[in-house]
Amino acid sequence: MPLPGQFVMELKFQNEIFDVVSSYVNLKRRGKNAIGLCPFHGEKTPSFYVYPESGSFYCFGCGAGGDVITFIEKIENFSYIESVHFLSNRAGMSIPDIDQDNGLMKVRERIFAANREAAKFFYKSLYQNEKALDYLKLRGISDNIIRRFGLGFAPISGFALADYLLKKGFSRDELIKANLVFANKSGVSDRFYNRIMFPIIDLRGNVIAFGGRTISDKVPKYLNTADTAVFKKSANLFALNLAKSAIKDSIILAEGYMDVIALHQFGFKTATATLGTALTIKQAKVISGCAKEVIICYDSDEAGQKATERAIPILKDEGLLVRVLTIPRGKDPDEFIRSFGQEGVFRFKQLINNSNNDMEYRLQKIRKLFDRDTVDGKIAYLKEAVKILCTLENNIEQEIYASRLSEEINIEKSSIMQQVKKGRNKLKKVSFNKKITDIQRNISATRDKINPEKSKFLRAASAEEALLSYMIHNPCEVENISKKLPPEEFCTDFNKRVYVNILQKIKKDPQINIGDFSEKFSSDEIGRITKFFISYISKNDMEKSVDEYINIITLEKNRVKIQESSSINSIEIENYFKILKSEKCGRN
Repeated sequence: MPLPGQFVMELKFQNEIFDVVSSYVNLKRRGKNAIGLCPFHGEKTPSFYVYPESGSFYCFGCGAGGDVITFIEKIENFSYIESVHFLSNRAGMSIPDIDQDNGLMKVRERIFAANREAAKFFYKSLYQNEKALDYLKLRGISDNIIRRFGLGFAPISGFALADYLLKKGFSRDELIKANLVFANKSGVSDRFYNRIMFPIIDLRGNVIAFGGRTISDKVPKYLNTADTAVFKKSANLFALNLAKSAIKDSIILAEGYMDVIALHQFGFKTATATLGTALTIKQAKVISGCAKEVIICYDSDEAGQKATERAIPILKDEGLLVRVLTIPRGKDPDEFIRSFGQEGVFRFKQLINNSNNDMEYRLQKIRKLFDRDTVDGKIAYLKEAVKILCTLENNIEQEIYASRLSEEINIEKSSIMQQVKKGRNKLKKVSFNKKITDIQRNISATRDKINPEKSKFLRAASAEEALLSYMIHNPCEVENISKKLPPEEFCTDFNKRVYVNILQKIKKDPQINIGDFSEKFSSDEIGRITKFFISYISKNDMEKSVDEYINIITLEKNRVKIQESSSINSIEIENYFKILKSEKCGRN
């Protein structure tokens, strides 16, 4: 049973879309509307718009759109009902006591509960296993830090957790969905065993997953929970729930669980880490919502350097300042700090203070590759350095680094800037060509995932979209259009579904809102429907075109019917429709 319309209206009124979105996105007012960088895809030029008057948002870059409920669905990875709960709590409202959707929401609640019980079980098991506890003590981990992070141990038995949770009332299916157990011939067995356990906790305090480190020779060394209904490895970070409260401007991005734990123990409480994978765009977006600057503190081995190189542009694309901390002699943070005894913390603070920004780090890295005392080495170094300078969009920054490079290798600054200009022009050309390609794909709709039939019926689909937009803005005309165009005449299934939804809605209410589509369409589909809402065409202009659009749709549909049921030559079909169209135009 759907939520009462009056409640949904009040919920949106109490959660004004500008206020909600601006808590995640840095918005700038532009007339009645607002604009910012899209939180759902990486971009440097803002294409994300918020429309307070209609209570909607839309990104012209990736097509994400909807109302305030849809926004929370996408940004928090919630279901529709979970988003309603979130916004209700934010506004201090009570949700009507109705038979709410308990599908995905119930699954998520049970996974949260199972993970919470598993975390308690692992914590208790740690203090029952001397070898596991000794491992942490030898790593210098205190009882206070064990409690703070909720560290635990998965027993050697491959069934201990499964038996415990089944007795607690969790079903076999629930534990499989939580990825805590595997199904086997005899029942289920634990995913984690004989491992130190690291609970992964979200910003609301829910245990969403686990990481496990083996204390034997078993591989892999680290094992993580697979993606579930409450956890996406690519969108979460370890210990961010603890780091967020300590963050003022900067966050330390470390490489693994133990690095983060050691840093927190020594007082560096803004440390966090990715979950055994390279940094993703989603993780960078999460970080950008908590901090202005990232200090990358990865291992200085080849793998760590590659991970750093890959992370820098991802973080910068989210508007973050980036610095790189290099620990001498390849030590990890824990080893480095402990090696200096009482001075260790002070020395690590010095490393942070002296850490290079991303440009200096990249230039320093290539300096080591070339012998700058030779002509060939100097030229090779200059070529690589210019490539790095070409990535700078700010002219002042280009000038500063070109001056330093000029002094370093005794070459005229003007010559360096000339090479930078050439490189920038090449990059702009590549970017321009990519934009042209993207535009051509959008026009031809060859990669349209929302309406995959659009490329096949491009002219008819465009007419369908224009008609739907007109109906949304002029609901009083819906009945008249429906008499001329039955749903089965639509050429694309997605647009037909939208059309049917509009016809059904108008029978109950003369107004059409984005929220009217929430129950029957996914959040991605809502984005496309939002485009219909913001693509306003004046009534006077459209009234002249309505019949023409209907003709285009029906002609195309009839073409398909004939092609599917007749062996008439395709050229004859084309000629037939040209004659038919001219006759219709003459009658109009």
